[in-house]
Amino acid sequence: YRIVGATIAWHSRGEVVNPEHYVVITGASSGIGEACALYLGSSGFGVFAGVRKEEDAEALRVRGSGRIEPLFLDVTDPDSVASATEIVARGVGEARLAGLVNNAGIAVAGPLEFLPVEELRRQLEVNIVGQVAVTQAFLPLLRESNGRVINVGSIGGKIAGPMLGAYAASKFAMEGLTDSLRREVEPQGIHVAIVEPGAVRTPIWEKSLAVADALLHQFPRRALVLYGSEIEKQQKSALEAARKGISPEIVARAVAQALSAERPKTRYPVGRDARVASVLVRLLPDRVLDRIAGL
Repeated sequence: YRIVGATIAWHSRGEVVNPEHYVVITGASSGIGEACALYLGSSGFGVFAGVRKEEDAEALRVRGSGRIEPLFLDVTDPDSVASATEIVARGVGEARLAGLVNNAGIAVAGPLEFLPVEELRRQLEVNIVGQVAVTQAFLPLLRESNGRVINVGSIGGKIAGPMLGAYAASKFAMEGLTDSLRREVEPQGIHVAIVEPGAVRTPIWEKSLAVADALLHQFPRRALVLYGSEIEKQQKSALEAARKGISPEIVARAVAQALSAERPKTRYPVGRDARVASVLVRLLPDRVLDRIAGL
């Protein structure tokens, strides 16, 4: 790409592409974020795809057909957020920032009794505090164009499973933040929605298992005595989710619908397990849900 005046000139097969609508996606280097970047780019959006590594940026440039511009963005770094916001403001020029997709996230696993507090802080810093910081930064641009904020939540924000307390806390928090933000800015013409996937085939589960394995070596022996069998069961469940979950492209389609629907919903459960769980949490008592979540 090149900068022409205040507007990025996007190239596709040797021709300049000038999208009318742009979207910013955090955490676009893999999984759901990458799928959203590719799908929205192929649907005609100009995509600013948040990444942290040059190799991920180059991979998106190659696959993006000229409509994806990697954006170096660490949601936990205020300077990075400020720089990214300036780049996007210059890039869209007189065009429209149609949406912000808050997708960046990690999954920290382990029994809450022994989970290092710094790991809990890291979980919340990436999944919640960082997303709020990015939203605050981009709301002025979104307000100018009546854009939309799409938060990527999880069915883990409805049912909290064992060994995933930190992750569930972040996703439950995302539900609350989405509701509050929607009620604050909808009167100003900015729609806010949350996409709630169930199990998805993404690298987050393998990354989570790698972090969990590293943490296990820091736990005292008593942690394994008390929780060893449950940890092993949840590790197997995570591997199953990584293998049998829905494609991230299905989530990307839901994000696209939330961005472009004339009458968008406030919530988009994605996947059969997510839809079923959304109903169960409204109908079943906690003790029954305890047995289901512990499977």
